[in-house]
Amino acid sequence: MTALLTISVLVLVAIAIWQMTKIFEFSQLKAKTANSEVASTEDNKNNGYLMFAFLVFIYLLTIFCFWKYSKFLLPEAASEHGSEYDSLMLWSFVIIFIVQFITQALLHYFAFKYRGEEGKKALFYADNDRLEFIWTIIPVIVLAGLIIWGLYTWTNIMDINEEDDPLIVELYAQQFNWTARYGGDDNVLGDANVRMIDINRANVLGLDESDPNAADDIIVKELHLPVGRKINFKMRSQDVLHSAYMPHFRAQMNCVPGMITEFSFTPNTTTAEMRQNPEVIEKVARTNAIRAERAAAGEPNSEPWEFDYILLCNKICGKSHYNMQMKIIVESEEEFQAWMDSQTTFAETVSSAE
Repeated sequence: MTALLTISVLVLVAIAIWQMTKIFEFSQLKAKTANSEVASTEDNKNNGYLMFAFLVFIYLLTIFCFWKYSKFLLPEAASEHGSEYDSLMLWSFVIIFIVQFITQALLHYFAFKYRGEEGKKALFYADNDRLEFIWTIIPVIVLAGLIIWGLYTWTNIMDINEEDDPLIVELYAQQFNWTARYGGDDNVLGDANVRMIDINRANVLGLDESDPNAADDIIVKELHLPVGRKINFKMRSQDVLHSAYMPHFRAQMNCVPGMITEFSFTPNTTTAEMRQNPEVIEKVARTNAIRAERAAAGEPNSEPWEFDYILLCNKICGKSHYNMQMKIIVESEEEFQAWMDSQTTFAETVSSAE
């Protein structure tokens, strides 16, 4: 990496020296006649054709990018609100590309149509109230519609309540790892504060040991979620600003030191079911083909990969930010309950540490 940066700097310095040399050469040239600096009709015509060529280029580049890189997009959403989220994003992109197609075509067409020609004089056009009203009101209506739709979608996504008997889970962020905490049998999280952290007593999250609700809390390093049940996430940060990002569930919320932030969603696809998704199967095959080549060359991190949901940090929180992730397993209610029954409660952990 250092060598690459060094080469890049040297190339940029060489380009800068070359540019300065060209500027010096131009400054030494004798002044040209005024006519030699004015573009001819033929020059303007050629530039107009080049504008059309560039228009074709950007359209072809856009089509190529969609064809080449759409396979790297996320598969279908694994949460109930995800489809509405994806629909909003899809229509936003559709509108953006329609507007981009029309405006770029007009821009390049007008550059050719109104090119400079000998004997042609530009018309000074002060204003047109009707035209300005049209190109102002149309974006206002479209953007207002998108904003209202976005606010409605966000309100539905952020419907955090406990009327649907949600599972309460805390996501605790710190440089550079995640810890999850479940409410235990009573599904109620005990009080916690970073000032109460006591590593010697295995109290890594600062739970209030005097709070009876904390006794049956379960602290884990792997997040398990039951499919079809609403999950209310409560998020804390120990040190700096983090962001809990679960891309397959279309979920993200900042974790802010000193306060609790919340997010809620209902997973609707188990890990096993998502692994059978054709897009996921294709992605796993592509990834493992690359890893097989790495393994043949004796390179590290070349073992076969299997798809898993993942929790990431989407804030640049330090030098090991890239490594701040936690595995998420979505399973049936029975499998989830069996896993919960196998875990150690906070009270048992503290007792074993004494």
